[in-house]
Amino acid sequence: MTESSSFDLDDRCAVVTGASSGIGQATAVALARAGAHVAGIALEPADETAESVERLGRRSLMLVGDTGDPAVVERLADEAVTNLGGIDIWVNNAAGLIVKPLLETTDEDWHGLLRANLHGYFYGCRAAARCMIAQGRGGRIVNVSSAADIQPLADLVAYTTAKGGVVALTKTLALELGPYGINVNAVAPGATDTPINARAYTPEVRNAYEARIPLGRIAAPEEIADAAVFLASDAARYVTGHELLVDGGLVINGTVGHARD
Repeated sequence: MTESSSFDLDDRCAVVTGASSGIGQATAVALARAGAHVAGIALEPADETAESVERLGRRSLMLVGDTGDPAVVERLADEAVTNLGGIDIWVNNAAGLIVKPLLETTDEDWHGLLRANLHGYFYGCRAAARCMIAQGRGGRIVNVSSAADIQPLADLVAYTTAKGGVVALTKTLALELGPYGINVNAVAPGATDTPINARAYTPEVRNAYEARIPLGRIAAPEEIADAAVFLASDAARYVTGHELLVDGGLVINGTVGHARD
């Protein structure tokens, strides 16, 4: 008899927000490749994601909606339970990006970014926890944070504040939900090629990242997705309240080019 791997997610049911592109799409497909059925949501149709999941022989459910609306998130949870049979894994990933200095950030900018990048994560964690506790078989919640909350960048005040809040949410819920067998962790991407970064990553920015990242390149979404799958799997069964930094060594690099002896 062949024993299953701790990384196998056969027949588990996963939810991924922001599933139409970037890290969310890559995570949905990676979870399906590991064996999970996947429900997702995005602001636009995620047909390509659904097709990729189904080609892997898994069931798929993709909704259109704004995770900043708690009613939408609750509907996503209900649909996942009805159509997939439950929720074992929930990945909060939906996010936006605004690059503006503090003095140019309007109230609308601030509240609009927190709606998706922080409030939506709270709604997702709450919906996931309610379902997982009712099911009585534990589960995994993975929140996508950012290397920006570890090594902040100027002009990302709203974004970085939201991501710092996500980490605080993650750690607090790890304590609250641990007794129910629910692990709560975060994965913190460094520079990653995604649609929301496309405008911000000018050629100069890309060159600067490639020079500072010890591995010499910006990440692909799939490289972040694989870390999320690890945290969703039994291989991480004793990991909770942790923020897993996936940045190619960017944050630890303090090299400034000292003259050698």
